[in-house]
Amino acid sequence: MPIHDWTRVIAGTFHDFQHEWLTAIKRSLNAGLLPGDYYAMAEQIAGGLGPDVLTLGNKNWRLDELEGEDWGIQDIGGLATAIPKARFTAKVEVELYALKQNRIAIRYRSGDEVVAIIEIISPGNKSSRHALDTFVKKSRELLEAGVHVLIIDLFPPSRRDPQGIHGEIWGDTDETDPPFELPADEPQTLVAYTGGLERLAFIEPVAVAAKLPDMPLFLRPPGHVLVPLEASYQTAFEGVPQRWRRELV
Repeated sequence: MPIHDWTRVIAGTFHDFQHEWLTAIKRSLNAGLLPGDYYAMAEQIAGGLGPDVLTLGNKNWRLDELEGEDWGIQDIGGLATAIPKARFTAKVEVELYALKQNRIAIRYRSGDEVVAIIEIISPGNKSSRHALDTFVKKSRELLEAGVHVLIIDLFPPSRRDPQGIHGEIWGDTDETDPPFELPADEPQTLVAYTGGLERLAFIEPVAVAAKLPDMPLFLRPPGHVLVPLEASYQTAFEGVPQRWRRELV
């Protein structure tokens, strides 16, 4: 099923679809995609980071410790470890500090602490400079705390985020040469981040009418699972009322 142009319907229609999509993703993860020590819950995490955020060494893992090794032969609790394929990647080193965010939370059985987050961008996240800044700030705080993040943004860039949501989150920390630029003909963004001192970004630009690729969700870098975005999108779209389907197809 191709990606629909969600700018053609009211924000409430996408919010309803977003709820169904998050549920479909959560069910896929809990139905066997996640290793046995992990589970996914749809929830809102507000306020400070608190004691429920677990990094499992995520804060201080470093890419240079893995370079030269074959990621594909490592054994990390049943997780895929071959480096994910993406057309664009980026890396940055940051200093630690703490604060926090939400949506689908992946937790580790021992202590039930949050290790990863899946976020689907809604129109409200880009509705104002304050709304966008708040989302970007919380995303950065998660990454700096060592929480891994997968962001799905099916809305085109606005004047507030001319290079898409990744451009805002990565900001002036981009160490790539040349800096990342969102392709004009693929204005929507999927991006998987590793949290911690040295962060990686795996970026897949997409467009309306294209199929969604599966995206990595990191649990213990390089360990990750692939989230079935296309299959879960199709499942969620079955719940969209016919009134709004006619506007989208």
